[in-house]
Amino acid sequence: MTSDVIPEGVGRTAIGVARVRALESARTDRLFEDPYAAAFVAAALDGPPPAPRTDVSPAMILLAHHLVIRTRFFDDYLTAAGRAGCTQVVVPAAGLDTRAFRLDWPAGTKVFELDMPAVLGFKERVLAEQGAQAPVARTTIAVDLREDWAGPLVEAGFDPAARTVWLVEGLLVYLGAEEAAALLDTIDSLSAPGSRLALTHGSKDRRRAGASQVVAGAEHAAELAPLVAMWRGGLDEDPVGWLARRGWRAERHDRAELAVGYGRPADYVTSQRSLVTAER
Repeated sequence: MTSDVIPEGVGRTAIGVARVRALESARTDRLFEDPYAAAFVAAALDGPPPAPRTDVSPAMILLAHHLVIRTRFFDDYLTAAGRAGCTQVVVPAAGLDTRAFRLDWPAGTKVFELDMPAVLGFKERVLAEQGAQAPVARTTIAVDLREDWAGPLVEAGFDPAARTVWLVEGLLVYLGAEEAAALLDTIDSLSAPGSRLALTHGSKDRRRAGASQVVAGAEHAAELAPLVAMWRGGLDEDPVGWLARRGWRAERHDRAELAVGYGRPADYVTSQRSLVTAER
């Protein structure tokens, strides 16, 4: 029987992300609106979300800013991919993502969300309590992404011959190099020509491409120690080159430039290019 309590470990990080999205959604100048984020936080805490803190460390602030910018960027990217003919959307490690409910999808779009059973159990309970209804076909698939997940995805109605947009957000850093490569290999094998991919590539090793000021700050913030302890580094090479060898046209995007474009401060001292998109 699937639990409806958010699990510890990586599952709990989804609550932190939901809290950031709830706070952003409450702003008058918000970059996006997630109508269910606050409900997830309240359900996890068994009470109303706490008020914004005033004693937040610089590392926490930087991480929150990063999450807001990447959420808006991926919102726009997925919406554009749908309008360009990607009729399927697949989100491995979907966590508490609610894009199936809150984005403007073309008619006929199918959204597939994959995650651990306990995460999906909690998510579905809260969405049901909120009366959430996705405007498009939405399928959840309980899997461990370190094992075979292509089979369950196809069995659930995914069509490898149809154009797909994939979102791998905040996942790779929690995987080892071989696991990250295996996940991307599976995505590659299931992607028809014209498919698109968006991912975050963050490395614990600051000498590697993708290492960022967010990672560096988190490593020295005591409140983020449990999060950092779960990071395993992800893909051990630049994903742009990795994807290019497999026939994808990939590029990195600078978060500071994106922030300025969205009317937010460019609070990154150095170039932060951990957001990657690609098209086959």
